[in-house]
Amino acid sequence: MKTQTEYLWFNTKKHREYINITRDVEDVLEKSSIKEGMVLVSAMHITAGVYVNDAESGLIQDIDEWLEKLAPFNPNYKHHRTGEDNGDSHLKSLLVHHEVIVPVTNGRLDLGPWQQIYYAEFDGQRRKRLIIKVMGE
Repeated sequence: MKTQTEYLWFNTKKHREYINITRDVEDVLEKSSIKEGMVLVSAMHITAGVYVNDAESGLIQDIDEWLEKLAPFNPNYKHHRTGEDNGDSHLKSLLVHHEVIVPVTNGRLDLGPWQQIYYAEFDGQRRKRLIIKVMGE
């Protein structure tokens, strides 16, 4: 089995941001020359996530609003007793999850017709990274 590992770095302009990274993942897959296998895409921070969904701006706004309803900013989170103020960002990350695995077939990401891979930042404006690991033959 062969592997290819690369990292993407983010320093978003906004506190919450959703970034389509599908092309970046495709580029790493292409460099790997792997034809059959899988790609792991994982946020390496506890206040960020990775998900697969449609690249439609209204849906992205709906996702953001849904996450804010489920895990709203709240100054009273117990986590804030540590001196932090990002309790909601941790909860949003749990809802989205931190990673996805995408199949590789015939050297291409085997995504559905509308599926795209997104990096979701919930506590931005500082440097964070994501790992892309392609595995297969």
